[in-house]
Amino acid sequence: MEFDFSREPGKIKLNRGLIHPECPLISIITPYYNAGRFFTQTYNCVENQTFPWFEWVIVDDGSTVQEDIELLGKLASTDSRIKVFHQENGGVSSARNMGIRQASTEIVVPLDADDLIVPTYLELLYWALYYNTDCAWAYMDSVGFQNQEYVWEKPFNVRALKKNNFLTLTAAIRKQDILEAGLYDESEKFAYEDWRLWLQLLALAKKPVKVYGRGFWYRRVGGGVSSIVREDAEKKRKALKRINEIASNVSDNIEARVFPVASPINEYTKPKVSTWKESVFQNKEKVHIMMLLPWMVMGGADMFNLEVIKGLDRERYEFSAILTEHSENGWKQRFEEYMTDIFELPSFLEVKHYAEFISYFIISRQIDVIFLSNSYYGYYIIPWIRKEFPDVVLVDYVHMEEWYWRNGGFARTSGNIENIVDKTFVCNCRTQHILERDFGRSLGSVETLYIGVDKDKFDALTYPYGEVKRRHGIEKVRPLILFPCRIHPQKRPFLMLEIARRLKKVVPDIAFLVVGDGPLLSELQAAVKKEKLEQTIYFAGSQNEMQPYYRDSFVTLICSLKEGLALTAYESCSMGVPVITSDVGGQAELIDERSGIVLPLLQSEGQDFNCSVYEEKEIMQYVEAIRRLLKDKEAYEMMCINCRKRVEEHFSTEVMIQRLDGQLQKFLKDEAMIKERKERADTLRTVGTVIDDYLTLYQEVANVDAMFRDGYSVGAKSELMRIANSEWGQRIIRMAFKLKLNKIFW
Repeated sequence: MEFDFSREPGKIKLNRGLIHPECPLISIITPYYNAGRFFTQTYNCVENQTFPWFEWVIVDDGSTVQEDIELLGKLASTDSRIKVFHQENGGVSSARNMGIRQASTEIVVPLDADDLIVPTYLELLYWALYYNTDCAWAYMDSVGFQNQEYVWEKPFNVRALKKNNFLTLTAAIRKQDILEAGLYDESEKFAYEDWRLWLQLLALAKKPVKVYGRGFWYRRVGGGVSSIVREDAEKKRKALKRINEIASNVSDNIEARVFPVASPINEYTKPKVSTWKESVFQNKEKVHIMMLLPWMVMGGADMFNLEVIKGLDRERYEFSAILTEHSENGWKQRFEEYMTDIFELPSFLEVKHYAEFISYFIISRQIDVIFLSNSYYGYYIIPWIRKEFPDVVLVDYVHMEEWYWRNGGFARTSGNIENIVDKTFVCNCRTQHILERDFGRSLGSVETLYIGVDKDKFDALTYPYGEVKRRHGIEKVRPLILFPCRIHPQKRPFLMLEIARRLKKVVPDIAFLVVGDGPLLSELQAAVKKEKLEQTIYFAGSQNEMQPYYRDSFVTLICSLKEGLALTAYESCSMGVPVITSDVGGQAELIDERSGIVLPLLQSEGQDFNCSVYEEKEIMQYVEAIRRLLKDKEAYEMMCINCRKRVEEHFSTEVMIQRLDGQLQKFLKDEAMIKERKERADTLRTVGTVIDDYLTLYQEVANVDAMFRDGYSVGAKSELMRIANSEWGQRIIRMAFKLKLNKIFW
């Protein structure tokens, strides 16, 4: 999903009712010179911070525009944390230095009066410095906006920094370290002052910690301070001379602490509860639900999460999210429309610190409900959370069992926590039966909660026919088969290709449209080209709005090896488009002979997960099903009507939200359930050391897993090589080659 530059932070002030504490932990430093034009948005960004323990030191550097001076005074009067100082015009370095000297905390954050920061910026950098005591400053990647739009993501490299400044000017810096470095250089008004500061810190062997993410928004407008140096040859020469002098004192061997990072193995660090005591809220009035998720990416699971957040009454509920897996999080901006507190733990923490941060988060947000879905770490910390926080409601949602992955996937881990959680929800009856039959869950501990679809949003009557076909050069009269999914082995995209190849022989004008991306996309595109099917199979990539694609489609094809109950099936039915699907998960609970065709799965989930060779019988059953619908126009039209009716009566988001809301209120208010939670916590405390070790063991597994992923630190890779070269490591490698499992290991 492409980054949306229109979603600038600070467009509105959120007014979440957070506290204005008297004892700050971090100081924002802002030089202000006739800066009224964009300052309100910067002000909103600061006011919207999720971490309210800050002061904002603003230095008016001799402003001359009365309107701008009045605006500063007006906004400063709204918040006791804002402190305004005045001085004669001395330049940006002078103003920043004055602000730093006036700061009452140990951490300072320079922020210009027209730049922006995301709501979690201060909180992320505060905790990054808290856990990395050997680092002098913490920073994030940035976004350029307004006159120029770009995402600025550069790896930290000391040698490169000596030649070009790729660091952002805004960061969280330890005050003592910036004082030791001599503050910003005031000898010249315009002289790459922020670049010089970073080099001065590095010359003192003070290194940074880089938090993963785009937290700083740099406003690109013409005529800025940096352009003065660039456009004046003499100023530029003098500035670069000073830069080179400082750079010569910087060692090439300094390495930043760059997240995500793999922790050293064999630490077995016991989880601990944060000593934090304060809440962020002045008066907490809403039920606060913390979603414990792996990531925010395109897919049915995250669409369900989003629908839950959108659907529950925002006057009664507030949401936040803890993400436990490193990801690009392509859908994060979607979630940010409904919540501000989103924290991807690997972006700023080692695994051993996850538990402490989560406990801090539960305390500071006064969490009422934890909603766990698809987070492997989440399932291992849940017993510990129950032990330490007996009042918190714990629920989990399982989308499917996956026998090819960890012997059942999340269904297996959910099967072990019946006496921990208040309720487990599943997306179909089939998964409910598997949890009861194969994983020992008792009757009543698991409940089917169909995901549903927004029937008003997915309504064919609101979309014109033909837009998508026109966009892809597909004639209106051609029947279009929609294949919407992540291009992943689970979805069997190469079975779709075989179906298209066979069907083209009997229906020459048939067209297939693939909507989505994933690890097999480029391989699938190459196969389409090789088979000369470019005029039969078209690719649309990942799409935010799927309605026009359903509107132009004859049927939706779902030939997956594994599903829970596919969100695309709900959406297709709501748009009045029949579904042809494999009989997996709960597909047959939505799709019946009135709304589509369900076909038997002829492959084994465990044995054939990565197999791209299919029986002729399995291919042809899809071919014949599509041909049958193409021939029987009357039956097809009745299916279209029944699809929509089925959603309206049983499978809408509205129905799902009403049921979930009722359950949550019961969990929160039922005295018997409240008593039972406390009793469970008491029981777990009797074996508290076992619960702690349970999580500790998982942390060690997660550390090893992280070492096998790309993009981690040199330290992590060297640790991996140490393991590989050890006696037992060599034994494993020899065994792997002997059993022809080396590809799995490497």
